[in-house]
Amino acid sequence: MQKIINAHCHIYPEKIAEKAVLGIRDFYDLDMSLNGKLDDLIRDGNEVGVTHYLVHSVATTPKQVKSINEFIAEAVNTHPDLFSGFGTLHPDSEDIQGDFDHLIELGLKGVKLHPDFQQFAMNEDRAFKIGEVISEAKVPMQVHCGDFRYNYSNPEQIKPFLDQFPEIPFIGAHFAGWSMWEDATSQLAGTPNLYVDLSSSLYALTPETALELIHAYGTDKVLWGTDYPMWESDSEMAYFNKIDLTKKERSQIFYENAAKLLKID
Repeated sequence: MQKIINAHCHIYPEKIAEKAVLGIRDFYDLDMSLNGKLDDLIRDGNEVGVTHYLVHSVATTPKQVKSINEFIAEAVNTHPDLFSGFGTLHPDSEDIQGDFDHLIELGLKGVKLHPDFQQFAMNEDRAFKIGEVISEAKVPMQVHCGDFRYNYSNPEQIKPFLDQFPEIPFIGAHFAGWSMWEDATSQLAGTPNLYVDLSSSLYALTPETALELIHAYGTDKVLWGTDYPMWESDSEMAYFNKIDLTKKERSQIFYENAAKLLKID
């Protein structure tokens, strides 16, 4: 049986999940049927046979960092064979090193940032301060990339960060450029430390274009993910299955690449 890692999942505590999902809906003007809670994530993944999930959340203020990271760690500890977790950092924290040390002590495997939500650019000093901390530990980071409405995480901001910190395994979400997929590929493909995930992308691309982008980055650098709770797993799987990939390429994207980054098995 093919193992599948969903490499892009946002989860929220029960008491704030509804509010968080509504915030995402409004930010992207998107209808959403999923609720952002753990049991719903697992139910959704079971529809397509997901065997492991990378879970995370994002701090929009420095004071949220500690509680979010402890929530993600608790979720992972509740389902240690099913979940790997990334912690959050905030560029305006007075103790980024301390926040990072804490998330590592909690057993989290990397860092998730969303520059558009957190309102900082990936090519500014605040981002580089985070990069300096992460690069010493050489743990992976996943970053939301791309939005035609803003200038926080577009290719022009991402490229200087990648060049500055080649030691960091960097997962560029949404083919490293949501809403500007082909432009991001032309500017970023071939960067040695760059991985990309397919989340929030396949709905907007033809199977032929998706295949071109996957091959531009390299099938050993691509991860499957749904951006839960934004998209349902069954529809994302249907989009993916239309792409003309070999069995080996599918196995890399579904499991092997993410398993290597997350040190699974």
